[in-house]
Amino acid sequence: MKKQTIKRIRKFTSDRDWDQFHSPNNLAKTIVIEANELLECFQWDNEKFKIDKVKEELADVIVNCQNLADKLGLDVDEIINSKMDQNEKKYPVEKSKGKAKKYTEL
Repeated sequence: MKKQTIKRIRKFTSDRDWDQFHSPNNLAKTIVIEANELLECFQWDNEKFKIDKVKEELADVIVNCQNLADKLGLDVDEIINSKMDQNEKKYPVEKSKGKAKKYTEL
């Protein structure tokens, strides 16, 4: 995510004094709730979803994830790259390409 976007998220929260409500627990719950709203976009049809609604709900998930990372003092790039390192070890291309199996089943 661009630094300018992260600054805008932080300013939005700060301007409204909402950080007081952003405990890790509350933010984790909010992420799940917003993710369910995203899932709802695909509830009855995998092909005839409304892309504008998907974008809104996906943005809500991402904003709340950034807020949680901020609250915990985490760098999003760092934690994503760390997780990608783990995933690349667990799912080597030669064993996992084209397969939808868990790493323990490869």
